[in-house]
Amino acid sequence: MGLFTKAVHSETRNVTATLLYYRKMATPENRKEEAPAAISAHYDVRLPKLPWHRRMQIPVIAALVFSVIRTVGPTLRFEVLGRAKVEALWAAKQPCIWAFWHRVILPMAWYGRNLGIVVMNTTAFDGQWTRKVIEWLGFGTAQGSSSRGGLRGLQVMAKRIAEGLDCAFTIDGPRGPRYVAKVGPVLLARMTGVPILVLHVGVERGKTIEKTWDHFLLPGLFTRAVIIANEPIYVPKDADSEMIKTKHEEMQKALERVRDIAEGWFAMSEDERNRYRAQIGP
Repeated sequence: MGLFTKAVHSETRNVTATLLYYRKMATPENRKEEAPAAISAHYDVRLPKLPWHRRMQIPVIAALVFSVIRTVGPTLRFEVLGRAKVEALWAAKQPCIWAFWHRVILPMAWYGRNLGIVVMNTTAFDGQWTRKVIEWLGFGTAQGSSSRGGLRGLQVMAKRIAEGLDCAFTIDGPRGPRYVAKVGPVLLARMTGVPILVLHVGVERGKTIEKTWDHFLLPGLFTRAVIIANEPIYVPKDADSEMIKTKHEEMQKALERVRDIAEGWFAMSEDERNRYRAQIGP
């Protein structure tokens, strides 16, 4: 827990300043789509200058990654536990905030395609080709990350939620540490009043690419997959920094729980799986 505790303190250090910023941005004169001047890195969403050869790589990498997702995705056979929670929110015309580990971005990208979900996306090189891929899959994007442009990204996400769209975070991205959740979804939930829904995907057959920081999961073709969703997490709109820290820790534990269940799903006996089906629900 040492690494997570250190990350929590780092993420919540500027919570008060963040909340003051959003109170200011909520005024009518500030409700504009254009990015503000880059006063600090927290809302600087200008694209970094890249050499020409890196710029040329962006569409090539995007096309290759998209082709992999389009090849693998249609062959996956999903079982979803907890989907009824999402459908109940949608039936009540209430969007939600999806949060999942970067490791499972491929199967989650396929599962959530064409729903108009808005994803926080870094402006760095990796984020520029990733943006093309997820937009081709029917996602929206809000430029920003935990290190650069995050406030601006959250502002855009809050507007999209007000329009009725879901938002999503690859919660330990864009560069880790692996399995340490950023605080962004908690701040967005406080701003908007909508719940956080944490998820994880497990597959029967697949390859973990251990050389990547996130231990990227590449599912096998025609494999079974399970998505586990946790109970929605609500954050009071008047939450102070201590409450935000508490909700951040609650989200971290929920992410770890659904990860452990999903990753172990296909090693369980059918009786064990049935117990979870009854506990979590369809």
